[in-house]
Amino acid sequence: MRLVRFFVRQRALALERTLWRRLARCLLEELLARQDYELGVHFIGATEMTLLNETFLGHEGSTDVLTFNHQENSEPERLYGEIFISVDDALVHARRFRVRWPSELTRYLVHGVLHLEGFDDTDPASRRAMQRRENSLLKALSGRFDLGKLGRL
Repeated sequence: MRLVRFFVRQRALALERTLWRRLARCLLEELLARQDYELGVHFIGATEMTLLNETFLGHEGSTDVLTFNHQENSEPERLYGEIFISVDDALVHARRFRVRWPSELTRYLVHGVLHLEGFDDTDPASRRAMQRRENSLLKALSGRFDLGKLGRL
């Protein structure tokens, strides 16, 4: 199965779902060679992200991205999960790191998919390895897509 669904439950940005879907499929099929996946991507606000972060991780406040892996251990070739992306946090971080917000949102999508691929960022060495892979994939996607067309303020 090859399925990517996008859910937009925020009002800060108008997002181009068709382009996001093409970008996600490129990431999954071309860059990561995944042929069996079911992915839900939720663009949400900081209020909803705070509720999810506190409910499921016991962490206070909002965060940029949360990933929920729904894969069965018996199916390692299948990628199945959900990624929740806080648009409000992306806008703040984009200003702080002096990058464009479409690039920051794309980074969060890549980050979430890498978690579903088995990457972890709980210790410094794992975090560096994940960040190298994340940067490589983000560079490849920005070379194939005009990220500025992913949406508008």
